[in-house]
Amino acid sequence: MLKIVICVSGGGTNLQAIIDGIERGIITNTGIAAVISNNPGAYALERARNHGIEGVCISPKEFADRERFNQAFLEKLDSYQADLVVLAGFLVVLPEMMIKKYRNRIINIHPSLIPSFCGKGYYGLKVHEGVLERGVKVTGATVHFVDEGTDTGPIILQQPVLVEQDDTPELLQRRVMEQAEWKILPQAIDLIANDKIQVEGGKVLVQDAPVE
Repeated sequence: MLKIVICVSGGGTNLQAIIDGIERGIITNTGIAAVISNNPGAYALERARNHGIEGVCISPKEFADRERFNQAFLEKLDSYQADLVVLAGFLVVLPEMMIKKYRNRIINIHPSLIPSFCGKGYYGLKVHEGVLERGVKVTGATVHFVDEGTDTGPIILQQPVLVEQDDTPELLQRRVMEQAEWKILPQAIDLIANDKIQVEGGKVLVQDAPVE
């Protein structure tokens, strides 16, 4: 069984999608060892505890410097002996030592289609004073392995979402979560749990990839 640790910073909607996926049998052969947050007020921690999952907080504010925080975070992560680390809205830059140690064992959900839209942004669009600036007609989400770059790791799954004419930032965010993030993140975990993912030459090979 694949043992996963999920890292979160906020409300934990993607965490909930994973929990629901396991409970409904969409994600198979998988168990959640723990949820780790850098934010003591993250609602994701309550979501975890409501489902009998250990939720812990390791905040950078509790340490004298970033190096000590990174070391404590890595030690805590190691204690769970995770097979896979899932970044589900985790707003912390991972230290290089962690990426190296967990090479091809850390995945992230990014709210846009990469490599076209990497790093900071809003689903591949710009927001000015709460209004979406029109440009691209399609956005979406990407699940990828984490490497030392910014959203540059091998892509596992992507799901496009149309940008509608009357979209507000809130409407678009909700639709991307519902139509993309909450679907492809559980799918990616299930593929990994059932040995259907290989990384060769910096690219992901997927066996029996789900078809929409």
